[in-house]
Amino acid sequence: MDTAPVSPTRTRARAAWAVPAAAVVAVAAAFAAPPLLASARSASLPLLTAEELLERVLDAEPPALSGTVVHTARLGLPDLSLTQVAGADPVSLLGGSTTLRVWSDGGQRSRVSLLGTASEYSVVTDGAQAWTYSSSDDEVVHYAPSPQDAQRVEELAQASPPADLPTPDELGRDALERAREHATVGVDAATTVAGRDAYQVVVTPRSDTTLVGRVVVAVDAATWSPLRVQVWSSDDAATPALELGFTDVTFADPGDAVLTFSAPPGASVREVVVPLPTEEDLAERATDASWPTDADDAELPEGVQVTGEGWDTVLELSGVDAAALVAGDPAAVAGMPGVDKQFAGEGAQGLYEQFAPEGDGPPMDLDTASLYDQLTTPVEGGRALTSSLLSVLVLDDGRVLVGSVPVDVLRATADA
Repeated sequence: MDTAPVSPTRTRARAAWAVPAAAVVAVAAAFAAPPLLASARSASLPLLTAEELLERVLDAEPPALSGTVVHTARLGLPDLSLTQVAGADPVSLLGGSTTLRVWSDGGQRSRVSLLGTASEYSVVTDGAQAWTYSSSDDEVVHYAPSPQDAQRVEELAQASPPADLPTPDELGRDALERAREHATVGVDAATTVAGRDAYQVVVTPRSDTTLVGRVVVAVDAATWSPLRVQVWSSDDAATPALELGFTDVTFADPGDAVLTFSAPPGASVREVVVPLPTEEDLAERATDASWPTDADDAELPEGVQVTGEGWDTVLELSGVDAAALVAGDPAAVAGMPGVDKQFAGEGAQGLYEQFAPEGDGPPMDLDTASLYDQLTTPVEGGRALTSSLLSVLVLDDGRVLVGSVPVDVLRATADA
């Protein structure tokens, strides 16, 4: 296998958009953590080095496409069948196999649908707007900036809001973008995915501690679009802990009929206004020499600490009221470290309240307390979540530590 260190390539700009919190947590936990193994064969593909492959993938524009994706997670998490996750729900991505349908024009318009046995959960994005639809609740949630902010979104060249359901192209590009440091990149044998010839890029962490053994991204030889992402745990070299890949794909614009969102007849529609920084705040940042121009140079918010680097990075949050978060208390979210204080009150807290359906129940009718109890186990001084690829330590003193390292490493970091 040809290996080479990764060199920097251009970074794709992404906007920080708010989408349903429960969905974000589910998907993030699933990826930080699948089988679809396509048959390897000796495809007649030109030989390319790891560096050449990486550059072609990261320099290529995402293509228009439509296809079927299978997501399989083997994270070693407890059985969630008793959590009463009804129908097609992003939480189902935490375990087992799930089917999704994906459509994109290669730009700012996309649709991703999570398919259940007799239900569907969809996310549609179109420029600065996003819609989610749950057939189980028969509810549409429309996320958009206020009318007065709509023009500002275009002026600020904000990207479209990211979908809160995973796709091979998005995760594959992110995995290769993040692999530019603290890993070696190699080229494995050619393969086929969804009937298409593909190169395989192998990312191997330069770490003896991380739970991630390697990441393999199958890249379409014609479009340079990732077709499949596989993540192996360092504890199991035989079976991927997570896999997300196309079973069929067509590279063509799916058209307006698919990408234009229309609320299903009879569905309720809830409007959520996504707040943007005020003009005054942007002006202040523009004249403030201490405000970093590069996100990597930004000072960490109060209550946030990062230890280690690369695959061994541990993120520590202080002053977190875990019980209130699990109970769905909006004030707990507004008070979390790193939440922009300008969004307090009518901002972040109000937005969080809009995420939740009316009534006292948590978002998406999910029993978050039951889910939290099932995913975590009691440890000295708190609770811990252990999976094949990610560990979380929630301490009674209000600290939460997260990393792709064993819980013992999180504990040692907390005690240091």
